[in-house]
Amino acid sequence: MKNGLTFALPKGTLFPDTVRLLYKAGFLKKEEVLLESRKLVIKDGPYTFIICRPTDIPTFVEHGAADLGIVGKDVIEEQRREIFELLDLKYGKCHFAVAAPRDNPEVHDLGKLTEVRAASKFPEVTRRFFKGLGVRAEVIKMHGNVELAPLVGLADVIVDLVSTGRTLRENNLIEITKIMDITARLVANRVAARVYDREIKTIVKKFKSLVGGEKNEVNLK
Repeated sequence: MKNGLTFALPKGTLFPDTVRLLYKAGFLKKEEVLLESRKLVIKDGPYTFIICRPTDIPTFVEHGAADLGIVGKDVIEEQRREIFELLDLKYGKCHFAVAAPRDNPEVHDLGKLTEVRAASKFPEVTRRFFKGLGVRAEVIKMHGNVELAPLVGLADVIVDLVSTGRTLRENNLIEITKIMDITARLVANRVAARVYDREIKTIVKKFKSLVGGEKNEVNLK
C-alpha cells in the first residue's frame, strides 16, 4: 500500500466515531494518537491525518491536500464539490427537515405555498428543495440557532438538521417534512482515486466490513 495517504478528519460530533473507525480498520496504532493530541496535522505510521472543521474537508480533498476525507452528507450536499463519494459510513445519523411554528398552520402544507421565507445554515440545500417543489423561496442564511428565525418573524420556516427533534419541540416548532437522511461519508480526491485505486479500494473494503456495507449495521464497538 502506498505510503503517505492523507485523511482529512472532522472536528466535532463525528470525530470520536471517526477515530474509532480508523483504529478498528487498522489505520491507527492507538486511538489516543488522535484523541489526546492538539496537533492539527498528525502522522501515524504511513498515514497523515488533517484535523479540521467539517466544512473545510471538501476543500482539502478537492484540491488534493488530502487524498481522502470523512464528512457528513450535509456538507457534501451543501457544497457539491468536485470529489468522489465512496461509501456511506452509517454513523452520525440525522436528517434534513423543514420545520415551522406549531401555531402557524398556513405554512404546514408546503404543496399549497407559492412563496416562502426560509432560514437555514444550508442555503443551497434549501434553494434546491423549494425549487423542486415549485415554491419561490427567499432564503436567509444563518450561522447558528436557526430555530430563532420563525420565533421572531425573520422566516416562515427553517431547514435544518434534525436528530432527536428535542430542540424543535422546546421551541414550539414541528417538523413539516423530511428532505433527506444524513450520515458520515468517505470521500476521495478525483485524481487520488485513480492514481491510488488499489490502495483506496482496500480502505473502502476494510471500512465496509465494519459498517456493514449496504446494511444498516455499524460495528464500531
